[in-house]
Parts: sequence; structure tokens; C-alpha cells
Amino acid sequence: MIVSSIIVLSLSSVLSQVQTAAAPHSGAPKRVETGSAASTASSFEQLSKNADKARTENRDEEAIPLYERGLHLQPRWKEGLWYLSTILYEKERYANARDLLRRFVSQDPDVGPGWALLGMSEFQTREYTRSLEHLRHAMALGMGGRKEMTQSVFYFVAVLLTRFEQYSDSTSMMLAMIKSGQQSDLLVEPLGLAALRMPLLPAEIPADRHELVRMAGKGALALEAQRQEEAQNLFSGMVAAYPNEPGVHFLYGAFLLDVRPEDGVAEMRRELQVSPFHVPARLRLAEEYVKEERPDEALPLVQEAIKLEPGHAPARMMLGEVLVAKGDLAGGIRELETAEKSAPQTVRIHWDLLRAYAASGRGKDATREKEEIERLNRPDAGH
Repeated sequence: MIVSSIIVLSLSSVLSQVQTAAAPHSGAPKRVETGSAASTASSFEQLSKNADKARTENRDEEAIPLYERGLHLQPRWKEGLWYLSTILYEKERYANARDLLRRFVSQDPDVGPGWALLGMSEFQTREYTRSLEHLRHAMALGMGGRKEMTQSVFYFVAVLLTRFEQYSDSTSMMLAMIKSGQQSDLLVEPLGLAALRMPLLPAEIPADRHELVRMAGKGALALEAQRQEEAQNLFSGMVAAYPNEPGVHFLYGAFLLDVRPEDGVAEMRRELQVSPFHVPARLRLAEEYVKEERPDEALPLVQEAIKLEPGHAPARMMLGEVLVAKGDLAGGIRELETAEKSAPQTVRIHWDLLRAYAASGRGKDATREKEEIERLNRPDAGH
């Protein structure tokens, strides 16, 4: 199993709820048949009744062949596709469940739980690109108020985002899950992987890195809960135990920059010695230098970050901030506008542009940015 047993157990109750409360509607309309066709219809009706009875009485091993025979007679039988796929998923026969669910969503493409279970099945068969696409589609359609299924979908999406190196999006999603009531202990390892920028699933953590990942995750959780002393102990302990691991000094440095900036800068510098291609360390260090009115020291760090990741919106944003700090308003605005095109939902970029436009005397542009900030900050903005 790729995900934790607790997540799978929660899915079991969700699937039961979906089955009893929201079974999809049936397939083709009934027709009046004669001769052998009538016999086939009668046979199907009896098979479907027997299959449903076996399922509701938890006799799954009897229900499976009955559903299969019913689907042989009526391949577009939606209830059969749904119920059989959920039984097979619970039996960990993920490839079979996946194939049935693909047939189901092709017939009923607007059912969020169908796409959700398809994405989960594809996760288990390690078709991660398809899984992420289908789980996101399920999120867009919604789960019909099914809280446990929604939490499970968010979990799968978050860990896949980490695996695809979208660490900021993954972290933001997991922190939102915690705020909405998700059990934080389920997210210790996923948060640790995202914080350390390790493109792995929780089940793929090497044995000798397991404690490192857990320390990072616990530290991130402590920081989110504003338990500063606990976070300090976890991050400093991590640095002491794993001084040569990428990401360790960055995490401790990011914490220290908010409490002891001089020590934070030193940790960021150590991070760049351990992992010379670490883009976030460069950007965080550059941000601190701008804050300290040292833009000349920030500029080469940001330029190096852009060389490493040319399309990285935060790097373009930071370069815009550095250029504005150096007095190059035109150059700064160009970089900020480039960043805004890549990340239009990032409020900080719009604040940067508002200030830069205002300083340049571009009142209409500044007003437009102010209105966009107000729109993005509305509860219904969907960002």
C-alpha cells in the first residue's frame, strides 16, 4: 500500500456512504423484449438483484462474479460499474477498479466521486500523472459534501504535488487541510518531504532518511501552530544530526531569519555550500538583503536563481523587488509584470506592482492593481 493504512480505512467508510447515499442512476432505459431478448432481460434483472443483495449483506466474493455477469449482459450498467469498482478498490484490486471506473466516468462525466475513485485507483497503480489530473478534476466537480472523501482526495493531490516538485503548492494545500480539521499526524511525513524539497511519496522515503523527514514535518507543524520553542528545538536538532543533508540549513535558516536574522543569513549561506543549486535559499537570502537595504548583495543571488530556474515566478518577483530597491523602476516593473503573468493569483506581486506603478506616476495602473488585490482577498476569490 502506498498511502497510510489510516487513510485507506477512512476511504472504506466514505465508499460505503457513497454507495448507500448516492448511487449513480442506471444505464440504458428498459425495453419490452420478446423471445431470447426477454430471457436475457429477465436473467439480467435477477443477476442485478442477487448482486445487490450479496453486496448489502457484505458477501463481496459472491457479489463480484454476479456484477461481472450482469455487466457482460449490459456493459453500460452504471450501478454495476460503480458498485463493482468500489468493491474491487476495497479488495486492493486497483487495476480492475481503474478499468471499470474509466468506463463509468465516460458515461457519467459530472460525478465527482467517480473521478476521485478513479484518481485514487491510478495512484495505487502508479499512474501518477493521470491520477493527479483526475483527482484535480474531482476537486473541481466536488464531492457532494462528503468530508472524508474530500480529505482523502486532498491528501493524494498534496503528496503528488510534492512528487512532481511543486513544493509550495503542496505545502499550502496541507496547511489548509490542517486548518480545516485534518489530523495533523497524517501529514507529518508529507509536510517533511515538501519542506525538504524531496520529490518522493511517503512510502518512498529511504529508511535512513525517515527520522530526518519526520523532524522536518514536525518542525513545520510546530511553526504553523506558533510553537516557537518546539520548532527551534526540532530545527536545531535536525541541523546537528544531519548537517550535510540538503534542505536542513534552509529550514533552520528560514526560522532564524524571523528571530535572529544574522544567524539566519549564516544558515542560508551554509545551505548554499551543501546544495549549490538550491533556488529558495538564494531567494530567501536575497529577500533578507533587500530588507536590510543591501540590494547590491541581493542582485547576484537572484540572477543565479533565474539561471537555474528561468520560468520561476518567485525568482522574477524577487528580481523585480531588487531592481526597484536599486532605483531601477522600469526594470523592476518589467520583471514584476513577467512574474504576474506566470502567477496571477500571488497577492504579493500585485502589491509590488502597485507600489512601483505609484512611484512611477502610473496612477491608473496602480488603481488597477489595488482593485485586483481587493478581488483576490475576497473570500469567494477561489485562490
